[in-house]
Amino acid sequence: MAIDTSIRNDRCGALATALAAHLAHHACETLVAHGEVTLVVPSEYLLPVCRILHDHADFRFEQLIDVCGVDYAAYGQAEWETAEASSTGFGRGVDRDLDLAVDDPRRFAVVYHLLSLAHNRRLRLRVYAGGGAPVVDSVLPVWASANWFEREAFDLFGILFRGHPDLRRILTDYGFIGHPFRKDFPISGQVEMRYDPVQGRVIYEPVQIEPRVLVPKVIREDSRYVAHHSAAGVGNA
Repeated sequence: MAIDTSIRNDRCGALATALAAHLAHHACETLVAHGEVTLVVPSEYLLPVCRILHDHADFRFEQLIDVCGVDYAAYGQAEWETAEASSTGFGRGVDRDLDLAVDDPRRFAVVYHLLSLAHNRRLRLRVYAGGGAPVVDSVLPVWASANWFEREAFDLFGILFRGHPDLRRILTDYGFIGHPFRKDFPISGQVEMRYDPVQGRVIYEPVQIEPRVLVPKVIREDSRYVAHHSAAGVGNA
């Protein structure tokens, strides 16, 4: 179904205007791009802003759709930026020594997606959580559905949510070390697990997988071509 972009832009403009009018004293930044509105909120004003977005008649964002963490440590960098190739297929190298901004105060962010059923509007909310020890306030007092979402962001990114009543891991195993969605977390992990029939239980061991680059490769002489050439040779004989 075609979307009338003028209507969408009008909605974005009206929402951006309302945000600027009601949040002028909270040092927020409003971004409009691709027909979507993003509100960047300083961490110290997160809860007051969320209450305004939830309660004010001009917003009525009663529903929290999603909460997710973001790690910007390698933002703007790419492992595969190269134009080199070998004559035997894909020989593009990979740069595993990216310069990660691990201590940047804007390294970690929490992103919230809000929905207003009353006004048929959506809003993306972003708050930076810091670098070394990321922490923001829990929005559970405003949206109860944030409970497990915040636990997930804590588990995968190590972002702490101040005031959360039960901030425990939710996806990784008991005793898991580290946070697997961080850019500095090793791709192969830190430990590997297997079932030991002698001990009758699952055990953890150091990782034995050697780091390797998974690069697509074109194999010219595979079994199909070998079989074809062999048959052709027999016929000619």
